[in-house]
Amino acid sequence: MDEQARFAFSPLHRLQWEEAQQKYVILYPEGMVELNVPAAEILKLCDGSRNLDAIVAELEQKFETRGIRNDVAGLLQSALDNGWIRAIP
Repeated sequence: MDEQARFAFSPLHRLQWEEAQQKYVILYPEGMVELNVPAAEILKLCDGSRNLDAIVAELEQKFETRGIRNDVAGLLQSALDNGWIRAIP
C-alpha cells in the first residue's frame, strides 16, 4: 500500500447508514456489507482527502488513543483488496 496515497470509495461502492440494521454498510451492485463500528469509523474518513497518517491522526485524536496505525492500515488494505476503496496517488 502506498502510505502517501489518499483513499476514497470506488465508484461502485458507497458507505451508508442503514437505519434498519442500525449500522454503517457498504452498498455495491451485487449486495451489501455490514460494518462494525471501528471499520465504519475508518472508512468514513476515506473521502479522497486523507492518507494513512491523516486517518490515523484523526482517529487517535477523536478517540483519545494511540498505537492504532497497524489496525487502520490492515483495514484499509482489506478494503483495497475487496475493491471497496481506491488509492489516489
